[in-house]
Amino acid sequence: MVLFLTALVKNSVTVYLGNLTLVNGQKTWCVAKPSSDQATLLDNINYACSQVDCSALQRGCSCFSPDNLINHASIAMNLYYQSRGRNHWNCFFGNSALIVMTDPSYGDCIYE
Repeated sequence: MVLFLTALVKNSVTVYLGNLTLVNGQKTWCVAKPSSDQATLLDNINYACSQVDCSALQRGCSCFSPDNLINHASIAMNLYYQSRGRNHWNCFFGNSALIVMTDPSYGDCIYE
Protein backbone atom coordinates (compact mmCIF):
# COMPACT_ATOMS: atom_id res chain seq x y z
CA MET A 1 0.00 0.00 0.00
CA VAL A 2 1.33 3.44 -0.91
CA LEU A 3 0.27 6.34 1.25
CA PHE A 4 0.66 10.03 0.57
CA LEU A 5 0.37 12.82 3.10
CA THR A 6 0.08 16.43 2.06
CA ALA A 7 0.64 19.21 4.56
CA LEU A 8 0.36 22.93 4.03
CA VAL A 9 3.16 24.96 5.49
CA LYS A 10 4.02 27.67 3.00
CA ASN A 11 3.36 25.42 0.08
CA SER A 12 2.38 21.81 -0.41
CA VAL A 13 4.77 19.18 0.92
CA THR A 14 4.27 15.61 -0.22
CA VAL A 15 5.47 12.75 1.94
CA TYR A 16 5.86 9.33 0.37
CA LEU A 17 5.62 6.73 3.11
CA GLY A 18 6.88 3.86 0.97
CA ASN A 19 10.41 4.39 2.22
CA LEU A 20 9.77 7.65 4.05
CA THR A 21 11.70 9.82 1.66
CA LEU A 22 10.50 13.30 2.48
CA VAL A 23 10.51 16.40 0.31
CA ASN A 24 12.80 19.22 1.46
CA GLY A 25 14.90 16.84 3.56
CA GLN A 26 12.44 16.80 6.47
CA LYS A 27 13.69 14.44 9.17
CA THR A 28 11.36 12.10 11.03
CA TRP A 29 11.43 10.35 14.40
CA CYS A 30 9.60 7.37 15.84
CA VAL A 31 7.96 7.73 19.26
CA ALA A 32 5.64 5.66 21.40
CA LYS A 33 1.92 6.38 21.21
CA PRO A 34 0.77 7.92 24.50
CA SER A 35 -2.11 5.41 24.58
CA SER A 36 0.24 2.38 24.56
CA ASP A 37 -0.02 0.08 27.55
CA GLN A 38 2.97 -0.58 29.81
CA ALA A 39 3.45 -4.21 28.74
CA THR A 40 3.66 -3.16 25.08
CA LEU A 41 6.11 -0.36 25.89
CA LEU A 42 8.31 -2.77 27.83
CA ASP A 43 8.21 -5.27 24.94
CA ASN A 44 9.18 -2.46 22.54
CA ILE A 45 12.13 -1.45 24.74
CA ASN A 46 13.32 -5.05 25.01
CA TYR A 47 13.02 -5.67 21.28
CA ALA A 48 14.61 -2.40 20.14
CA CYS A 49 17.44 -2.63 22.67
CA SER A 50 18.21 -6.19 21.56
CA GLN A 51 18.90 -4.73 18.10
CA VAL A 52 20.56 -1.35 18.85
CA ASP A 53 22.71 0.27 21.53
CA CYS A 54 20.38 1.73 24.17
CA SER A 55 23.13 2.79 26.58
CA ALA A 56 21.74 6.37 26.56
CA LEU A 57 18.86 5.00 28.67
CA GLN A 58 21.08 3.84 31.52
CA ARG A 59 21.00 5.65 34.87
CA GLY A 60 23.29 8.69 34.73
CA CYS A 61 23.21 8.90 30.93
CA SER A 62 21.71 11.69 28.83
CA CYS A 63 18.30 10.10 28.18
CA PHE A 64 17.62 8.31 31.47
CA SER A 65 15.38 11.09 32.83
CA PRO A 66 12.50 11.21 32.94
CA ASP A 67 12.62 7.61 34.11
CA ASN A 68 9.34 6.28 32.71
CA LEU A 69 8.32 3.67 30.17
CA ILE A 70 6.91 5.97 27.51
CA ASN A 71 10.08 8.08 27.46
CA HIS A 72 12.42 5.09 27.41
CA ALA A 73 10.31 3.30 24.80
CA SER A 74 10.28 6.37 22.55
CA ILE A 75 14.05 6.65 22.68
CA ALA A 76 14.63 2.93 22.09
CA MET A 77 12.06 2.77 19.29
CA ASN A 78 13.57 5.82 17.60
CA LEU A 79 17.09 4.38 17.82
CA TYR A 80 15.80 1.24 16.11
CA TYR A 81 13.85 3.25 13.50
CA GLN A 82 16.83 5.47 12.66
CA SER A 83 19.23 2.51 12.45
CA ARG A 84 16.95 0.69 10.02
CA GLY A 85 16.69 3.54 7.52
CA ARG A 86 13.58 5.43 8.74
CA ASN A 87 11.15 3.17 6.90
CA HIS A 88 7.56 3.41 8.14
CA TRP A 89 7.48 -0.34 8.80
CA ASN A 90 10.40 0.11 11.22
CA CYS A 91 8.15 2.32 13.36
CA PHE A 92 5.13 0.08 13.62
CA PHE A 93 5.80 -1.82 16.85
CA GLY A 94 2.40 -3.50 16.78
CA ASN A 95 0.68 -0.18 16.06
CA SER A 96 2.07 1.36 19.26
CA ALA A 97 4.26 4.00 17.59
CA LEU A 98 3.95 7.28 15.73
CA ILE A 99 6.19 8.91 13.15
CA VAL A 100 6.62 12.58 14.00
CA MET A 101 8.21 15.47 12.15
CA THR A 102 8.96 17.54 15.25
CA ASP A 103 12.25 16.77 16.96
CA PRO A 104 11.43 15.15 20.34
CA SER A 105 14.89 15.93 21.78
CA TYR A 106 14.97 17.57 25.21
CA GLY A 107 17.77 18.87 27.44
CA ASP A 108 20.87 16.76 26.88
CA CYS A 109 18.86 13.92 25.33
CA ILE A 110 19.28 14.35 21.59
CA TYR A 111 17.21 12.05 19.39
CA GLU A 112 19.16 10.92 16.31
